Amino acid sequence: MILGTVKGTVVSTRKMDNLVGYKFLLVEPYFGDQSKIIVAGDTIGAGIGELVLVTTDETTQHALTREAPVDAFIVGIVDNPPVIGK
Repeated sequence: MILGTVKGTVVSTRKMDNLVGYKFLLVEPYFGDQSKIIVAGDTIGAGIGELVLVTTDETTQHALTREAPVDAFIVGIVDNPPVIGK
């Protein structure tokens, strides 16, 4: 699971039927290489600037409501950011 900040949205007017209904967001990892932006599906209503939990790889399919070619999915919005180094 990845902790990251939503940086923007991805707009696609044409996509396969299984992707219709999913919003796609750009997520910057909170830890590690912050230059690697992730495109993650979302159905819980995350917005720009929010800290989110993202599931990736094979575990993503458990979070989807139907089969879709999605390899990263937002599964939570974090209320309190972690305090590091204290």
